[in-house]
Amino acid sequence: MKNKTILIFIPSLLIAVFCLLAWRIFHLQYVRADHYSKTSQRQQNAVITQSPQRGIIVDRRNRILAASNIIETVFAEPRAFADVDRLKDTAARLQPIIGIGAHKISEIIHESSNPGFVKIKSPISASERDQINAARMPAIGVQSNWQRYYPMHALTSHIVGFVGVDQLGLDGVELKYNEKLKGTPGRDIFVVDAFRKPLSARDTDQSLTDGSGMILTIDSVIQQFVRAALVKQVKAYNAESATAVVMDPYTGAILAMVSIPDYDPATYSKATPDQLRNRALTDPFEPGSIFKPIVAAIALDSGLVNTTQKFYCEKGNYHGKGFGRIGEWGNHRFEDLTVKQILIESSNIGMAKIGQKLGKKKLYDGVKLFGFGTKTGIDLPGEDSGIVRPLKKWDGYSVTRIPYGHEINVTTLQIARAYCVLANGGSMVTPYLLRAVINDKGDITKFPPKKNLAGKVINPDIANWIVRQALTGVVNEGTGKEAALKKWQLFGKTGTANIATAGQYDETNYVTSFAGGGPAEKPAVVVVVSIRKPDKSLKKGYSGGRVAAPLFGEIMQKILTYLENQ
Repeated sequence: MKNKTILIFIPSLLIAVFCLLAWRIFHLQYVRADHYSKTSQRQQNAVITQSPQRGIIVDRRNRILAASNIIETVFAEPRAFADVDRLKDTAARLQPIIGIGAHKISEIIHESSNPGFVKIKSPISASERDQINAARMPAIGVQSNWQRYYPMHALTSHIVGFVGVDQLGLDGVELKYNEKLKGTPGRDIFVVDAFRKPLSARDTDQSLTDGSGMILTIDSVIQQFVRAALVKQVKAYNAESATAVVMDPYTGAILAMVSIPDYDPATYSKATPDQLRNRALTDPFEPGSIFKPIVAAIALDSGLVNTTQKFYCEKGNYHGKGFGRIGEWGNHRFEDLTVKQILIESSNIGMAKIGQKLGKKKLYDGVKLFGFGTKTGIDLPGEDSGIVRPLKKWDGYSVTRIPYGHEINVTTLQIARAYCVLANGGSMVTPYLLRAVINDKGDITKFPPKKNLAGKVINPDIANWIVRQALTGVVNEGTGKEAALKKWQLFGKTGTANIATAGQYDETNYVTSFAGGGPAEKPAVVVVVSIRKPDKSLKKGYSGGRVAAPLFGEIMQKILTYLENQ
């Protein structure tokens, strides 16, 4: 009986084993065939990603502002070195090539938290690269990466911006146009040997496309003039910060934009928040008297005020129900003044009366038409819109204070754009930086100035009168005399405004500024400069006429001389 059972069991067992093996073979060949085929391919193949070259950024005269070069790195795959002897042998072979001790190499690989990659040395030379590749050491390789560099260093930092470790834009033009600049990585599939070294190309999964280059409107020579002058003035007056914008008044092209303090984009991670801020866009302030010509233009354009009309300036003491008391800078006691004289003498009371003549609605509409309270649309990130309160919140104080630059917050760029309107005959412009794009084949696509939907803001005759009569008068005989040049007739207006803190004006700290341009007959540039918190204790003065006007004159002298010789 027992033998009979064994005779039955053994064939049954053999049949069961055979069926199991047959099922397993069927499962491997047909059910899981695709899975194992792909696994085999993965083991035989390697995908190598090629990083695109990020697009170059140059100024209007093709001077390099940002570019990329290749940095090569020797790396290891730590998971391949579980065997200590293998690790020691590889480290000993690598030591004479890269000049790092074998013990240190072993330590770097052994202590890595990433099993797939650890950097051993970067950058390496071409000779080191060739020796490493020739040695064909298992799990040791050379990686090539693009690295961004900025030859102008801090000069254009707030315009160009910077990239992160992944070579993607984080600020400035680098961020704004990142999609155009970054390009498309290439993906090639290679057959590899047992050491994961490429033997032959199998396929291209994605074609490599380098990033597009950018030609900006900036002129780095003008940028250097402006930056050097600001740095000098900040130091001379122990000021907190300084800002300047230079624009082409007819197109809106930005020729220079500087904020001090600044930083080097190559070491952006070491910069403070103060250094990183592009104050021309991000820091609105009460403009003070540089706002007066704008309101004067609005009033003249309305027809409610004319150039011969006189305003009684109350001998320096104007007060009334609903708007409080208004005095004059320096306790001046003016009587009858025309619009031109109001601007030359910088009369607060004269401007307040012009505001009352206009009324809330017309003043509000004019201020908004000049672009205040809205972003300019410049092609840079981080722009602030400034503050113009809604009309329903205006009162008697608003209509008398806004005309001389209080109760309104503006950016330096907004003021520069408004002065472009005055300088070009009354047309609104949109500030811009991108002049042209160069694709990966070298083809250039030019970008014309953006058409601004606002069109004409004021009558050309009014704009020309403000520039050629009133604001040349400010420079020749008024508060802006220290801006005057012998060779060129400039125009402009000084500004000195208390800094508002927690709803109160700080009587010890000021923003001092000058806005204008030249030559007055046909302006080539508009320039706005501002200095925040010049140190009063130095006894050098702190007004726009003392601090900002000579700074403006120095910058204009250099710019106009430079442009004349181009």
